[in-house]
Amino acid sequence: MSNVEKLSVSVTVDQAEEMRAAVSGGEYASTSEIVREALRAWIEARDTRAANAAYVRRLVDDGFASGAPRDRPSLDEFLKTARARAKGRAA
Repeated sequence: MSNVEKLSVSVTVDQAEEMRAAVSGGEYASTSEIVREALRAWIEARDTRAANAAYVRRLVDDGFASGAPRDRPSLDEFLKTARARAKGRAA
């Protein structure tokens, strides 16, 4: 590997045992490979969270930009009507 930087990382005893078992079991070539995979997953999850937050911010902005709220029935009224319609179709 070119461009490699060595870092010292502390893990719990249980984590170290899990890593050694994965290496001795042939799942990974080294504990460094495990850490690199974990970092890739962490970066992907972080990027996904950021993208989701940006999407929600856009939805909120779109909602505010859409204008004043319109009068709508309450959730209870909406559900009561929906249930009545569903019963009418089931009969």
